[in-house]
Amino acid sequence: MGDWNLSIGTLSEGAQSRLADMLDNAKCGWRQLANVVTEEPRFRCSENEMTSCSLQVLSPTGSPSRYLLERLSERSCTLGFLLHCLKKMEHHEAVQYLTANVMERFQITVQPQAQHATEGGRVVLVCKAIGPAAMGYQWFKGKEEVLGGSGPELVLCPLTPTHQGHYICRVNHGENFVFSQWAHVRIVRSAGSSVSSSFFPPSVSGVRIVRQPRPQVVAEGDSLCLDCFAEANPPPQYQWYHNKQPMPTGKISTLRILCVTTADRGMYSCRVFNLYHEVWSDQVHVKIGESEYAVLKKTTDKVALLMGNMNYLHHRPLRAPMADVHEMTNLLRQLDFKVVSLLDLNWQEMHSAVTEFLLLLDRGVYGLLYFAGHGYENYGNSFMVPIDAPASYTSENCLWVQDVLQRMQERETSLNVFLLDMCRKRNLNDGVPPQPGQLKVTANIVFGYATCVDAEAFEVNKDDLSNGIFINFLKQRVMEDEKVTVMLDRVAEDMGRCEITRGRQALELRSNLSERRALTDRIQSSGCPETTSARNLQWAIAHVLPKSRNLQFDCGVTVQLGFAAEFSNIMIIYTRILENPKEIASCSAHLTDFTEGLDMDLKMSNQENLLDAGSLLPMEILLPAELPGLYTRLKGLQRLKKELTFTVCLQYKYTNLDEEVHERQTVTVGKPLVSKLNLHEPRLPRSYSASSSFDLHSFSHSSSFPEGFGPSFPASETSSIGSASTTWSYYSQPGVSATPSSPGKLNLPVEDDSPELFDSDAPQPLTTSKSLPHGQVEDLTYRFSNMHNFHSC
Repeated sequence: MGDWNLSIGTLSEGAQSRLADMLDNAKCGWRQLANVVTEEPRFRCSENEMTSCSLQVLSPTGSPSRYLLERLSERSCTLGFLLHCLKKMEHHEAVQYLTANVMERFQITVQPQAQHATEGGRVVLVCKAIGPAAMGYQWFKGKEEVLGGSGPELVLCPLTPTHQGHYICRVNHGENFVFSQWAHVRIVRSAGSSVSSSFFPPSVSGVRIVRQPRPQVVAEGDSLCLDCFAEANPPPQYQWYHNKQPMPTGKISTLRILCVTTADRGMYSCRVFNLYHEVWSDQVHVKIGESEYAVLKKTTDKVALLMGNMNYLHHRPLRAPMADVHEMTNLLRQLDFKVVSLLDLNWQEMHSAVTEFLLLLDRGVYGLLYFAGHGYENYGNSFMVPIDAPASYTSENCLWVQDVLQRMQERETSLNVFLLDMCRKRNLNDGVPPQPGQLKVTANIVFGYATCVDAEAFEVNKDDLSNGIFINFLKQRVMEDEKVTVMLDRVAEDMGRCEITRGRQALELRSNLSERRALTDRIQSSGCPETTSARNLQWAIAHVLPKSRNLQFDCGVTVQLGFAAEFSNIMIIYTRILENPKEIASCSAHLTDFTEGLDMDLKMSNQENLLDAGSLLPMEILLPAELPGLYTRLKGLQRLKKELTFTVCLQYKYTNLDEEVHERQTVTVGKPLVSKLNLHEPRLPRSYSASSSFDLHSFSHSSSFPEGFGPSFPASETSSIGSASTTWSYYSQPGVSATPSSPGKLNLPVEDDSPELFDSDAPQPLTTSKSLPHGQVEDLTYRFSNMHNFHSC
């Protein structure tokens, strides 16, 4: 590319994708870049643009960094400014890649070499480069142009003392240029000269490398040693180069790096020189492999199941789980977790969801399960309460936490994180508790309670939205590149500084994690593509959205239907008038007659904004502000037993006519999102144990996929998926474990998430409700009486 003043958009598609891959991380990535570029006000990203960036993770092929680079390109951000920002971020890998990519058309392939010759002799200096066809050359002696030196070869003949000195070549194309390395030309006396040459014996008058550096493969964390030894008179000096950049500490014959990292990989060479001569060593490649520690902590995938129960049938409804699950979904997806997020599940649906989640776990996988809702604990056994639990529920009506944890561990995952955001008060209706089996010693469990034994959990209230105390602090820490237990310890400390909950709610952690495993760890290939493919298919089945479509009505009006996922079981349908004939004065399109079984409030359908429809999604994610539309929110998709069908009712009036005309079209969109999993159906009885090892790659092909999935797969894509009809399990009571099931269709889900929902900087006014105002939760003016218990029985 050569010209640093060109726009980012001039980079090739592959170069932009490679840069985006380097920046798609939480530690030194697109968020940091968006912050650095603000030193130029015109490159500042709005809150909505930052939200749109983060939402790119919801698409399998989406990239927040690529989206940000496109926004910067639209504002004419130059390659030079991008390089400046990457250097300021100290993102060395991206700096190196961008520099090499921009300069690739001016790559000098043959450098001029130092030479010595007798007076009256002949010297030819050569500089060759690859690049544009019309490249120009100009040679310089010191700072002065060499007359006639406008080609790749500079011929000095006959040599005179005035020719002695340092030469360099500039390769240019238009205003873009690059310089070669310096080459020293020295005039030496002939053998018959009256000046004695004994001071520089001919045998050692040059520089000769007697030991060349050799290529190496070094494990991360080990030391690197490269040798380059030369003979010369005067004594030689050394300068080591890493990827053609001089190393400040590489000025002796032996280069030592005590603790190498991946940033130290690349090409090394050494320049050896003295007052009169200069030679270069061989260029060697140093590879940085994984250390034994890195192999131990390798993660092949990251999956999460988030469940939030709010609208209980026989118990007080809750406020926080919706916002908590929504924010955790957005954050975990930015950490490359495959997330299934579900609201308001009954007993059967909770069991089925956990069973499906277990199928995504395997060796090397990080698994995270989060539950927000009512709960209780008796004699060390904890239970998650489904929304259909009776008024006097017992353990038989709930999901047994210790059993789920044991089943997670049997999947031999590299990390199991189980976070419970619920009360732990005793349930006096419950009798003898079940006895959990013995957990293995695997050093991979992190078990977190939002509150202590026999204590309640509380939520923070802001207007119509709430956060639990736990998530209010966790969301500020979850993106930190720290061992997960260290990160959660910091959350516990933050909660401990909250005056209004001190002594009432404290995070309790249990862990046997021995390695440094972090939620930010990067996913690495498992070496078993069949297993990875099966897991991707199983996850994707819960995220299949109907395709956007245009409906043509007889009157000439075109209505557009679009779909977005707020949660894995909640879908937004938006409608807008795409084309309107001139003879029609006004028209509108409404959705009616939905398939039975959905949980929806007709009063909140066909709303002009998402907030009125009960959604957390920002409106501009679905439709630009200048394109008005109507929104309908469909809840409880996990209860959909047949294809989703609804009617689009078009109402319009012709010019100069008062009578309103109606047209209707019926639309069928299949079974979207999690409805494909049929979570409402009991699983067939079957015992589950670690010895049976229900691994993904051992599944046998079956035609018993959820309806509509099996026939659409090529055999190569479904050979690793199991039989849903023969492996799903049914729970008759807590403690009876089960075998997970198998879904499977790969599609391109397009889910959407919201931006920050709460502003924690400004204190909120004290409300008369029984919930804790959001704002600054540490404000001592708040009273404990202003809160109600969260997830309490």
